[in-house]
Amino acid sequence: AQAYREGQVTPREVIATLRECAIALNPEFNAFIHILTPEELEPYLIALDDMQPASLPLYGVPFAIKDNIDLANINTTAACPAFSYRAEQDATIVAQLIALGAIPLGKTNLDQFATGLNGTRSPYGACRNSVHADYPAGGSSAGSSLAVALGLASFALGTDTAGSGRVPASLNNLVGLKATKGLISTAGVVPACRTLDCVTFFTT
Repeated sequence: AQAYREGQVTPREVIATLRECAIALNPEFNAFIHILTPEELEPYLIALDDMQPASLPLYGVPFAIKDNIDLANINTTAACPAFSYRAEQDATIVAQLIALGAIPLGKTNLDQFATGLNGTRSPYGACRNSVHADYPAGGSSAGSSLAVALGLASFALGTDTAGSGRVPASLNNLVGLKATKGLISTAGVVPACRTLDCVTFFTT
């Protein structure tokens, strides 16, 4: 945020660099199911072109989204290709973050249908730990934890029904927050258990 305010860098430069890094690291870590293309990123960047960095609290801040949470016009897979559908609109929490200036970098890998605690139950590849290659990333929000731990996103969205956010946060040396149920909307989230699901945050 300080670099933006001082004119040292622009959101376009930051996102382009992070996107290249994500593409380079993904074959090893399988953190992302989908990294947004330049064309898919353009609407978010255009929206900030005429804004001042101080005008939005999350101006140009890159974030990642677990792929059981909807991002408009991008497929939501829940790590199951046969289930995949194109989201018509953003999940409520995603829309709120974008309105505050945050930029989505991509959709992250997970244990299929958010059912699992190790991050290896995905047809898009197992997620290895960010520190130790022989250890799993933890799940189910494995890719979201890796996006932050590898420095590809300032924060990431995950979900937690029975540990899916807290476990990968702990295994990758991150802060993982599971807020009180109902505090953050789960509208636009593929349910694992509607009565227990929560959207979680990962950051450093």
